[in-house]
Amino acid sequence: MSIDLVSRAAWGARRPKGSYSPLSSAKGVKVHYTGGRVDPSIVDDHGRCAAMVRSIQNHHMDGNGWMDIGYSMVACPHRKVFVGRGPKRLPAANGPGLNSGHYAVLGLVGNAGLTQPTDGMLNGILDAIGYLREHGGAGREIKGHRDGYPTDCPGDPLYAWIRKGAPRPGKGGTSPRPAPRWPGRLLRYPPVMRGGDVRTWQARMKRIGYVIVVDGAYGPASRAVCVRFQKAAGLDADGIVGPLTWNAAFAVLAAKP
Repeated sequence: MSIDLVSRAAWGARRPKGSYSPLSSAKGVKVHYTGGRVDPSIVDDHGRCAAMVRSIQNHHMDGNGWMDIGYSMVACPHRKVFVGRGPKRLPAANGPGLNSGHYAVLGLVGNAGLTQPTDGMLNGILDAIGYLREHGGAGREIKGHRDGYPTDCPGDPLYAWIRKGAPRPGKGGTSPRPAPRWPGRLLRYPPVMRGGDVRTWQARMKRIGYVIVVDGAYGPASRAVCVRFQKAAGLDADGIVGPLTWNAAFAVLAAKP
């Protein structure tokens, strides 16, 4: 299978403080989220994903007293999969008495900031699951952390996806919605512009992880988000939503139904 793995050396993992307990097989995988705020800027900067994984490892080792990061694998918005403990090693994140039953895969979303998994992240989670099946003896089950342990993890958006059968984005079930056509007017500030096309663009920015108020008013805050997006997309950072910026916003990630 094809998977874009980020090795422990590549993300700067610390050495474990002890020996891993072996895990030759499991019923499947449990999916997790961070449980805290995830900065939406990781969508635009993969380096921040690696920094976040290092921070999680530090918390698990120094805060929880674990010998290493608790997750088997970690998926980021860019469809890259970080090796945590990896296959054939007992995770620590599922809860007491539950780690031998399932591997643990983390999606880098939280309960604030970036809360909606991108298509890249969902594909990364599924890539990680396939990898653990092939190399770690993981069974067919895909469950949420909350299945069997009293927690909100992995958050409602990820859990709803799991309950649907964890489909590949764009496959099965409802077909992806087509991207809205450019409305034919330039969205710019000043002055403040208002309208349904502004709201549509703001909603898309929020959907792909930017912090923005969806109020239908294109003012200085919306312009600042536009500039950030344009820089990330390699466009002229003029703060004006024209056809190139509009179409790029709906092409950067496949629209979800």
